[in-house]
Amino acid sequence: MFRNLIPVLANEYYVIAPDFPGYGESAAPSVNDFEYSYERLAIVTEKFIEKLNISSYAIYLSDIGASIGFWLAVMHPERVTALVVQNGEAHFEALDMEFSKGLFDYGEDRSEKNAQVLLDWLLTIEGTKWHYLHGVRDPSRISPDNWVIDRANQDRPGNKDIQLSILYNAKKNLDAYADWQKYFRKQQPPMLITRGHFALEEEVDRIGSLMHEFLERTINKK
Repeated sequence: MFRNLIPVLANEYYVIAPDFPGYGESAAPSVNDFEYSYERLAIVTEKFIEKLNISSYAIYLSDIGASIGFWLAVMHPERVTALVVQNGEAHFEALDMEFSKGLFDYGEDRSEKNAQVLLDWLLTIEGTKWHYLHGVRDPSRISPDNWVIDRANQDRPGNKDIQLSILYNAKKNLDAYADWQKYFRKQQPPMLITRGHFALEEEVDRIGSLMHEFLERTINKK
C-alpha cells in the first residue's frame, strides 16, 4: 500500500517501511514459536528502530499498523514527533459493531466455528479484494496486482494460524484504549487524520501533499 507514497516523501524525509513478522518479506515464525499480539509486534518494531539508532520519528498508522503504532507511541512518547492516522481507531465508539461482530465473537470464543467465519471472508481472495475496492470512486483504477500479491502471501504455510492469532489478540486493544487516550491528552502529538481503508490506492498524491504540508510545520526535516 505504501509503495507509491514512499517516493513522494523520500525526497525530503528518511522513510522506513518494515514488514511486521508474518507479513510481506519478513519472517513468519509459527504461532507456537512467536506471540502474534499487537503489543509483541510493537516490541519487535521498537527493537528494529533501536537497531537503526533512530531516536525520534513520525509514524504512519493504518489498520493493524495503527494499533501497533499506538502501542509503540505509549511505550516511547518522547520519540514521537507526529502521527498520521489512516483508518485506525482508539475509541470504542469508532468501531463498526456490525462489521466487527465476527471478530468479537472469535475474541469471546476461540472455536473452530467462529474461526471459520473469519477465514471464509477476511482471509479469502474475495475479502482481500473487498478491502481494496470498498468505497473507491473508480474501481477500474485499482490494480488487481494488489490482491493477487496479498493472496500469495496469505497462502504461505501457517499464515492462516498467524492471522487468526492476530485477530484473536485484537481484543487486548480494547483494554489499551484508555492508555492510548491518556497519551493523546498528555502528549497532544500533532496528528493528521485521513479516512478510507486503503485510501492511498486512490488518493496518494493528495495524501502525500497533505503530509508534506503537515510535516513541514510539525517536525524538522531530515
